Amino acid sequence: MRPTSRQRPGHSGQHELGETLSPELLQKIKHIQIHTQHLVTDSLAGEYQSAFKGRGMEFEQVRDYHPGDDVRHIDWNVTARLGAPFVKEHREERELTVMLAVDVSSSGSFGTRDKLKNEMAAEVAAILAYTAIKKNDRVGLLLFSDHVEQYIPPKKGRAHVWRVIRAILGHRAEGRRGTDLDGALEYLGRVTPRRVVAFLISDFLDRGFEQRLRVAARRHDLTAVIIGARRETELPAVGLLELEDAETGELLLVDTRDRRLRERFASDSRSHRGELRRLLREAGVGEIDLWTDEPYVDAIVRFFRARERRR
Repeated sequence: MRPTSRQRPGHSGQHELGETLSPELLQKIKHIQIHTQHLVTDSLAGEYQSAFKGRGMEFEQVRDYHPGDDVRHIDWNVTARLGAPFVKEHREERELTVMLAVDVSSSGSFGTRDKLKNEMAAEVAAILAYTAIKKNDRVGLLLFSDHVEQYIPPKKGRAHVWRVIRAILGHRAEGRRGTDLDGALEYLGRVTPRRVVAFLISDFLDRGFEQRLRVAARRHDLTAVIIGARRETELPAVGLLELEDAETGELLLVDTRDRRLRERFASDSRSHRGELRRLLREAGVGEIDLWTDEPYVDAIVRFFRARERRR
């Protein structure tokens, strides 16, 4: 089932991170922190750095020419003045700002036996945050459902990553079900006047955000991280089944023994996914396609490598 109604986005809800967390939730946060920190190897950080370049190259110094140096880097003014070849050396202006926009709507509570969509979203956000911090980039966070619920400005440091993970998992949604991607993208544009690397992490169960997505893609380096659950794409033949749309709360009783019903449900799911992927391609938005029953690190690495090849 797909959400059929949209509500006007609200203002950012600034939840204090000092709120008391249950021992179970605190343990879960610590587990994700340790697990994702372990996954961010030098290799993964290197793939990220290759995929996302800095703002440009900054002149650092001139030095003696050595055989094999690129002749295009010769500083002809210094060479003429000193009577010997010298080359310019540059260093990359590495520092980037990375924004993680994470969907915390009710549909994230669906998934597989091993992992829910919102759990995977938290782990993926943590992986991206740790990877960025390892390269001394700044990381910010935006949590949204049918309105923007929380915003944490970009900062550096491992302690900040802990705050980001804790905000995602410890967040209590304000009782609203839907997803407003249009509102989240509009808010992202307001709090990031300069170009950033942005990851939009969601199951994308929403419509009507196409124009705002195109605007965001022109302004920022935008990647969509699509998190899906296989059980959302097909119905088991188990007889009468009551379905609830996690986004709207709508209930529907269906007979899953009806083969045409099951085929139509699967076809609608494929169609929605296909439309989304076409939209992302046309808007120039990067795409990381994830499923809750599959490892996600390899998919992230493949995206980094494919992006580097395209560059």
